[in-house]
Amino acid sequence: MTVLKPILLVEDNPKDLELTLLALARSNLANEVISVRDGEECLDYLLLRGPYANRPRGNPAVVLLDLKLPKIDGLQVLEEVKKDPTLQGIPVVMLTTSREEQDLLRSYKLGVNAYVVKPVAFKEFMSAIQELGVFWAVLNEPPPGSFKPGRPAPSE
Repeated sequence: MTVLKPILLVEDNPKDLELTLLALARSNLANEVISVRDGEECLDYLLLRGPYANRPRGNPAVVLLDLKLPKIDGLQVLEEVKKDPTLQGIPVVMLTTSREEQDLLRSYKLGVNAYVVKPVAFKEFMSAIQELGVFWAVLNEPPPGSFKPGRPAPSE
């Protein structure tokens, strides 16, 4: 039996959250989408602490990470993920409205896998999110030791 890893969506803006969930649903991905509202909750989920201490073990297929978040911002989350040996293989896509060069440069310096500026127009936003979901959950070849839909999952 193939177990699909969830997509972890970290988004504090209710409208962007709703649109992103809608776009991912329209992609017909079988992956569950877990949404959290801030950087602290994201790290709690990934590190199995607090309310997520008893969640099923295993990392998500991808983290779609907003840059501007309450409590702990996206860059701090990215830095924590990429320096933790148990998390650093997780693809992280910065999904943000920021076109600031320093945000882009810092994200790549910290090891982000992709940096996507959220389109303002509804149609373009929907298309961008659908393509992101399909790429990271289906098309991308994960690192060795990970698994891809259609292949048996290694025991974690």
